[in-house]
Amino acid sequence: MRFALCNEMFEDWPFEKAFGFARDVGYTGIEIAPFTLAPDAYEITPERCAETKTLIEDLGLETVGVHWLLAKTEGYYLTSPDPAMQEKTGKYFAQLAKVCRNLGGDIMVLGSPHQRNLLPGISHDQAMDYAAATLKIADTALRDHGVTIALEPLGPGEGDFLNTAALGVELMGLVDSPNVRLHLDVKAMSTEADPVPDIIRRNAETMAHFHANDPNLLGPGMGEVDFDPIFAALTEVDYEGWVSVEVFDYSPGVETICRESMATMKASLANAS
Repeated sequence: MRFALCNEMFEDWPFEKAFGFARDVGYTGIEIAPFTLAPDAYEITPERCAETKTLIEDLGLETVGVHWLLAKTEGYYLTSPDPAMQEKTGKYFAQLAKVCRNLGGDIMVLGSPHQRNLLPGISHDQAMDYAAATLKIADTALRDHGVTIALEPLGPGEGDFLNTAALGVELMGLVDSPNVRLHLDVKAMSTEADPVPDIIRRNAETMAHFHANDPNLLGPGMGEVDFDPIFAALTEVDYEGWVSVEVFDYSPGVETICRESMATMKASLANAS
């Protein structure tokens, strides 16, 4: 397992300062929100990607990939019944795959609840079909760039589409691509009926990526979630991917969040071993 940070938590920190701090705390990967580079992926130039990739590598780190794929954008929607919108959004994911590869990453985490919630008159089953059609449009680019979209189920407090890991796996099946897999997030899994470790074990074969956080919107160890059984489950299923810290409440300060999250994850991983 490798530990990474999602970069938007650094807010207005210059990349060099933020990534250097992450390295000093012990993280080895950076997961990038595209809106920290430009408001729209079409505005993220190859030169900007190369500059960011070089900075990350010069600091001895790796680029995990990108997340918050549709955040802060306009005019894209995952579950629209409109073929034109499906085409536009699918092509945007294709552009993001190019950006992801240019940054040196290979994972795209698809959450973005505000651009996937059920539209009026659309059932969940219909939305699943529309989402699959949209993702299929991006599939050739995903394969060409060697990038995987990791579908992120989110709890009902964040939206009404794809609320469970089981639904994520179902959507995977509808797309039927080796480059579309499952993402698991502790905050989201905590809303399901089954314990988080059981969800991890059940979906080990389809899981491509993992976010560590707490339902209180802070990092690992900063809330009530016990991470020992979570890391025990990840170890049991031989998960070798990234565990990225993604938080939404920055009030304790980014330094505190980074340090306490790392301390918790290291301790839980050691206990699992």
